[in-house]
Amino acid sequence: MDVDVGDRITVRGHRVGEHERHGEILEVRHGSRDGELSYRIRWDDDGHESILYPGTDVEIKHFEHET
Repeated sequence: MDVDVGDRITVRGHRVGEHERHGEILEVRHGSRDGELSYRIRWDDDGHESILYPGTDVEIKHFEHET
């Protein structure tokens, strides 16, 4: 998956009634094991930053940079 800093991320809820979370990708991190990928995210709902290992519940929307 082609992901850049500034892209937007949505994580769908895992259970019925659980809300989606939205945030901004601050850092794309490449691990040493089998191309493991993670992102440092700033979440919109509370401004908290965390590391996310993406799964099938993640949607990325690319940020269009002005040229």
